[in-house]
Parts: sequence; C-alpha cells; structure tokens
Amino acid sequence: MIKTADHLYLQVADRIEQMIEKDVMKMGEKLPSVRVLSKQQGISLTTAFQAYYHLEAKGLIESRPKSGYYICHNKRHLAPMPGTCAPVRKPASDVTVSDIVLEVFNHRSDDSILKFSVATLPSSLLPSAKMAKAVVQAMRDLDGNGLGYEALQGNELLRGQIARLSLGWGEVCTPDDIVTTHGCMDALTLCLTATTQPGDTIALESPSYYGALQLAEGLGLKVLEVPTNPITGVDLDYLDKAIPRHKIKACLFVTNFHNPLGCCMPDKNKQELVRIVEKHDIALIEDDIYGDLYFGKQRPANCKTFDKHGHVLLCNSLSKSVAPGYRVGWTMPGKYKDKVLRMKHHHAISCTTLTHAAAGHFLEIGRYEFHLRNLRKMLHTQSLRYSQAICEYFPESTRVSRPQGGCVLWVELEEHINTFELFQQTLKHKISFCPGRLFSLQNRYNNCLRISYGNPWSKQVDEGLKTIGKLIRKMN
Repeated sequence: MIKTADHLYLQVADRIEQMIEKDVMKMGEKLPSVRVLSKQQGISLTTAFQAYYHLEAKGLIESRPKSGYYICHNKRHLAPMPGTCAPVRKPASDVTVSDIVLEVFNHRSDDSILKFSVATLPSSLLPSAKMAKAVVQAMRDLDGNGLGYEALQGNELLRGQIARLSLGWGEVCTPDDIVTTHGCMDALTLCLTATTQPGDTIALESPSYYGALQLAEGLGLKVLEVPTNPITGVDLDYLDKAIPRHKIKACLFVTNFHNPLGCCMPDKNKQELVRIVEKHDIALIEDDIYGDLYFGKQRPANCKTFDKHGHVLLCNSLSKSVAPGYRVGWTMPGKYKDKVLRMKHHHAISCTTLTHAAAGHFLEIGRYEFHLRNLRKMLHTQSLRYSQAICEYFPESTRVSRPQGGCVLWVELEEHINTFELFQQTLKHKISFCPGRLFSLQNRYNNCLRISYGNPWSKQVDEGLKTIGKLIRKMN
C-alpha cells in the first residue's frame, strides 16, 4: 500500500529513525535544519516539521531553543540504570576515603593525563575574556583597587545580582538574605559548622560526593548514608524514620543533578523533604552547585523554594559554570544566618574583594545567561556522546546513569570488577577517573566509577574511553 501525502512525514520520520538505530546518526549529533530537510526530501516545511514532531514525541530527538534538533536517544545503545543501594545499619564515624582521594587527585596538575576524574570544565568552555574585562572594571570601581577588606556579609553588588538570579529558582530573596563565601565547599563548611557539633550525626546521599565525606571527617561528624535512587534521589521514607532513630542533626543533599548519580529530585519530593526537616526541626544544607547546568527547558526549583521557616541553608557558587579559581560562592542560610556570619568571621573575616566584585560585574551586565545557554548545549551533547561511547566500548552488563544536567556519569560494572585496581591500570595509560570507593564510608561501590564529561568530545576522549573499556574486558 502506497502512503498518501498526508503520511509523507511518517516515511521521512521512519527513515531518520532507522538511521539512528543503525548508528548512521549518533546520539548528540545535530539533525539538518527543517529547511534543509525540506529540500533534501522534496517535502514542504510543514511536512518536515511534522516528521521532527513525530520523532520528538517518540523521545528520539529533542528541540533546543535557537539551536535546532538533536538526537537524544538510541534504544540499541541505552544501558540500564544503576541500582539503589541497600540501607546501612548504623552511621559511620570513621572516614576512610582520604588516602584514595589523595592518590586519585595527586595528578591533577599533570597535563599529560586525560582527566575523566575532575568534575570541572576546561578553560575553553569558560568565559575567560569576559571575566578578565570584569576584573579590570572591578579594579576601577573599588576603593584602593580592591586592596581593602570586603564587608563581612560580602560584596553588595554580587549579593544583589545573586538575589536577582534567585527568581529563576522560584525563590524571592533580598541581598540581605545572602552571605558570600570562598566557593561552595566553604559555604558547606560554614553551614555545617553553624548547625552541628563534633560527634553529631548528619545524613548524606549514598553514593555521596567525596568532598562532603572529607568535610565530615574534618568536623568530627558521624555520617548516615541514605539510600538514593538514580532518578528521584533520596529515599524520603527511610530518612523520615532515620532522623529520630539516629538523632540526625542536619542533612546535606545535592537535590539537583547529584554528584555522582546525576539525579534531580522531583519538586514534590523537595516539598516533602522540607516538610520532614521542619517536622524534626533540623537543618537541610542544600548544595545546588549544578542547578544552572540543566538540559531541560527550565531550571529546576530547589528545596529553598519551598522553605517557609528558614530550615534550608542553600549553598551555591560560580565554580562549575564560570570561574573555579575565583572562589566565588554564597549561602542563603535562613534562620541560621547569624551563626553563619559568626563562623565566617572566625574563619575568614572576609572574602576576596577583587574576584567577588568582578563576579558581580559579570552577572550585572547580563552575560551569565547567554554563557549558560551555550554551555548547557555543549554539556548535553557531550553527555550523550560519552554515554554512547561507554555503551559501545564497555561490557554489555554495564549500567550507566542518565543525568539531565551537571557534568558527571555514574557507571556500574559487574561486582567482581575492582575500579580502584582499574584506576591504577588506566593511570599507566595516562587516563584517570574516580573509583566508586571514593563515594562511601561503608566499603561500597567498589565496582562503580564516576566519569566527568566536562572535556569536549575529541579523538583523545574517544580513545580514552575505548582504552578503559578494553581494560575492563580483560578483568572479566
């Protein structure tokens, strides 16, 4: 049966789908524009649009504003998702990951190593020229060219611009609600110090960012690892029961694009999490450092959006999106603001005057959102290219996360594979990644690894992933 003209779009869509399935067109690649497709296939613009709408409805391609259509899915190359860990019986009081962290990141400054281990972006993706101009402008505007101390609460221009950014989070705040810090880790440190005492127990996701585990060690805190789903985030039922049972004093969670799982907690879960911490009258320290690096149509909300009584201490920075070395961070500490300011005065007195003023100028002139739009497109494409390569080069049993933002993938291998031993082998090939053992205090995730897709796709990246895959197969 010959299809009528009304079904021409289905014929075109079917041909494109077959090319995707056969890897002629790969995940992350940009499709021809609607106008080009119309000329190639001899169809009208309306029919070309219908073909793309059909493929988009099937989840095979996606539209990106002012950019076009991209391939985002290939059933043949989609690995299963990692699993959710089993609950632990008791909090861990001894952090055992520091030595491994030091070994993994001992080669951070070695440019000859292909670093899948570092969850930061290369300078080629950052607005270095625009930030340089912002620094010059800041020097002109600051008294004494920025040689003096900044106010305790932080640069006024920067705090004002952060308050404006909060509109995109669904939050309404003022500059007076914000305290600036030396990056996000400094914000987390101040918030934990303000809400806990040595010997207290805090709740973290499992797996959890190794930096948070080391921070707990430094502050003398016990850690309860909460089971975390790679799609929806923290198991809230488990958490609600665990808070009184283990006398948890604070939670520290990455609710948007969690490191390393990449999960983004749904809004209803965020609301429920806020309700739980309010019920138990404990602090929720929310690390939102990846929130701006979303791949969808709009920025996800955060728990602070639903916080009515000041229990949420939101922490963020420009380290992942603009300038890691400038150490520009902040917190909105809610009802803990006075304690946070006291801690900041004890530990730092003030933040770096020049870089924080420069960040304020950069945000003020409207360049941030323009930069983010381009950055998000690149990261999304890179996440798909990396995922496809892992599915192609790693064993078929491999499980891979499907982040909707951020810059890391969580990879789960067969149980007998020790990824720390794998790391020692890949290092001989000038390749590094993060072994899964870094992300838990409970001797877990030895068969997992975290790979950053911050580096733009290249032949070197492709060969690096292929090498890791070959070494894994030799361990089977």
